[in-house]
Amino acid sequence: MNITHLGHSAVLVEIADRRILIDPGNFSTAWHGLTDLDAICVTHLHPDHLDPAQVPALIAANPQAAVYVEPQVLDVVPLVGARPLAADASIDLGAVTVAAVGGLHAVIHRDIPRIGNVGLVIGAEGEPTVFHPGDALEAVPAGVDVLAVPAYGPWAAMKETIDFVRAVAAPHGFLIHEGLLHERGWSLAFNRMNEMTPTTLVDLRAAGAWKAGQ
Repeated sequence: MNITHLGHSAVLVEIADRRILIDPGNFSTAWHGLTDLDAICVTHLHPDHLDPAQVPALIAANPQAAVYVEPQVLDVVPLVGARPLAADASIDLGAVTVAAVGGLHAVIHRDIPRIGNVGLVIGAEGEPTVFHPGDALEAVPAGVDVLAVPAYGPWAAMKETIDFVRAVAAPHGFLIHEGLLHERGWSLAFNRMNEMTPTTLVDLRAAGAWKAGQ
């Protein structure tokens, strides 16, 4: 498995001859122009996870790609060929399985209604399993080898994120959802997670493809 962090929550997972892009949002541009994708998956409808201005062009450039989105996305953003992926459902992409977990976005404030959010667990026989939680820290799937850890969001506090990373207990991980942080904030989150959890984080910013676990 190769993992490329394309900024904020956009992650390219290459596993078992499949190329899966997660959360192409408007806080990053490195995913623009990607081709040869087998699937595009979206955890929820917020624009930093799904850029409504740019994703249609991405889909047009990848007509062979299956597009799966959290169901509420379909009510807000018209995407050609997109299919719903609800919590507790799964899809097969050849030898690859993508399982959706959770169901709700983390609480931002009690006065803001919660929307849907599905975490994505991606795996294949003989390959590490990676978990991208989107914007929620409630689901804790078993057997995760690589965890995408939200570095910061208006819905999370570090104490909650540390407990989440401890609960998942993946051997390896990397920070996502860092688009609102400057360098000092990113370093604080990175170092705290490394110091206080069993997960060893790697810095994938502009690192290119990382062979998971190495």
